Amino acid sequence: MDRSLALEFVRVTEAAAIASGRWMGRGEKNIADGAAVDAMRVAFDNVPINGRVVIGEGEMDEAPMLYIGEEVGSGGLEVDIAVDPIEGTNLIAKGVPGSIAVLAVAKRGCLLHAPDMYMDKICVGPRAAGKIDINAPIQENLKAVASALDRKIEDMTVVILDRERHSKLIKDVRDAGARIKLISDGDVSPAIDVGIEGTGVHMLVGIGGAPEGVIAATALKCLGGDMQARLYPENDEEVRRCHAMGITDLNKVLTIDDLVHGDDVIFSATAITEGNILNGIKYFAGGARTESVVMRYKTGTVRFVDTIHRLDRKLKSMKAR
Repeated sequence: MDRSLALEFVRVTEAAAIASGRWMGRGEKNIADGAAVDAMRVAFDNVPINGRVVIGEGEMDEAPMLYIGEEVGSGGLEVDIAVDPIEGTNLIAKGVPGSIAVLAVAKRGCLLHAPDMYMDKICVGPRAAGKIDINAPIQENLKAVASALDRKIEDMTVVILDRERHSKLIKDVRDAGARIKLISDGDVSPAIDVGIEGTGVHMLVGIGGAPEGVIAATALKCLGGDMQARLYPENDEEVRRCHAMGITDLNKVLTIDDLVHGDDVIFSATAITEGNILNGIKYFAGGARTESVVMRYKTGTVRFVDTIHRLDRKLKSMKAR
């Protein structure tokens, strides 16, 4: 992909963030999500790609826009796209940190078409790449990562979704001596944190959404981090969906290259509410200010984009056309 596309994708996540950010803290997560979806879909019309949504808002009969299989873009290189117009709809509804607009792009056929089910995950940054084993006890993984980071387990912070299903995992991490940051929703944002030095986050572990797992893997791949995962079906229908994907061994460990392969990968995220590395969107009379991060795997470039949007001028420009 041409490097100029990176900024085009930033514009897409910025559009979703600006449209949905107005609903922060207003308790209307579905309205906020709808605003983000609409804005993201319109923004894609200006991107010179022949894009196919492989992870989106649902199947064709479940979502009016950005559904799985939908074609987006104004024409060009054939790519697959994974989108989450709002990662953390509960977070934006409550006005709490961690909500982002996010997308991942790779050449056609290079993103795992993850079904809408759970996925067990373990994510680490570049210095611990190659040191994790999802089949090993969490204590062993903590030791391996601590050694790779040249620190004690007590110096590590592990992010885990605050769910009842993680009660034993949380106890084991605590017993090992690591610090824990429990989050209520949204595990893509902390996956980015894991991959960037200085965030104070060293591992992300536990069961979360499979589609979000593919998006997180894209970010970690661009950052040089590592991830292992395993699909976690909860019923017979989800087992059948795994089989339909060609995954008959439900214990199969998915590496980061299984989740996203090839070297032509771009990831973009724009903060909606406050984050660890990105400030949330701020509005002023006639405009807004956003902070985004965009990454390319091929070059290893990670850009932080601080943008002032003069929305009043954009509106006048559109009316003049």
